Amino acid sequence: MKSARILEWLPIAAIAFGAFTVFSGGRALFGGMEARAELANVVPFVLWFNFIVGFVYVLAGVALLRTKRWAASVALLLALATVLVFLAFAVHIVAGGAFEARTVGALSIQSLFWIAVALVALRAMKATAAGSSPR
Repeated sequence: MKSARILEWLPIAAIAFGAFTVFSGGRALFGGMEARAELANVVPFVLWFNFIVGFVYVLAGVALLRTKRWAASVALLLALATVLVFLAFAVHIVAGGAFEARTVGALSIQSLFWIAVALVALRAMKATAAGSSPR
């Protein structure tokens, strides 16, 4: 798939990813006893991080859609922040803390997604600065 094609759907994917993250995090945080009962071993700092950063995911997606220069930097910061939270979560697990197994999968997907978005966005930004179109 060509980079131009990727750049067409990437912002939409980021916005959708952010909306889902806000919805699922909000449901877990504010959804009442039923929602919390499903997440007996939730790690609070991960849950709050995901909820708050979901709004930034949407912002990054909109910035990518509007081809703002700072969008690539935001994507890179999101990738770094997510990896750092993943590392803190790993320390929590190694220290014997309770956790939801699906959090490992969720943080893996988030990390890989934002690393990919950052790489594609940075490449596109460099290509635009050089006066060529991204491949």
